[in-house]
Amino acid sequence: MSTVNYVKCFLRDKDVASITPTSPFGVKRVCKKIDFTRANVIVEYGPGDGVFTEYLLKKIRPSAHIVLIERNQDMFKCLTKAFRNERVHIFNDSAENVGALVNGQLPGKPDIIISGIPFSNIDHQARQDIIRQSHQVLAENGKFLAYQTFYQKDEHLFVHLKQYFRTVKSEFELLNIPPMRIYEAVK
Repeated sequence: MSTVNYVKCFLRDKDVASITPTSPFGVKRVCKKIDFTRANVIVEYGPGDGVFTEYLLKKIRPSAHIVLIERNQDMFKCLTKAFRNERVHIFNDSAENVGALVNGQLPGKPDIIISGIPFSNIDHQARQDIIRQSHQVLAENGKFLAYQTFYQKDEHLFVHLKQYFRTVKSEFELLNIPPMRIYEAVK
């Protein structure tokens, strides 16, 4: 997707989290929390133009699968053109429906969920539904990795993750535009 088209999506759709795709620094910082030798299924909420997906495809084992859940129709179309791979499953849907999208369709439960969706823009009930379902679908010791703009307040995501996950940590990646806060929640 071109930069111009990405910015147009950002301006038209409040669910697009950032005016720019995640930087290589941000992608690597989030993905260093993944054990690629063990991950069989990785789910990505809000993959946008696929910068994480490209990186994940280079790192995952040949038998691993990636599930992309993208609400934005324009970005969904770009993803389906860019990732014609039997290991990549793309849905034009909401993360609120992750349970219905992944149950029974893949070789096992997701080990990792990566989320770039802007939780600060999501109403309370939808936020709770996404986090609860994410916890339910994850494999034992699975991780929910969310990246948000750095000004994110604890009540936007951190406190909600603490309700479901046994361990929740956050850190910052300043070499991203805008800088981001990364959450790591372990089931």
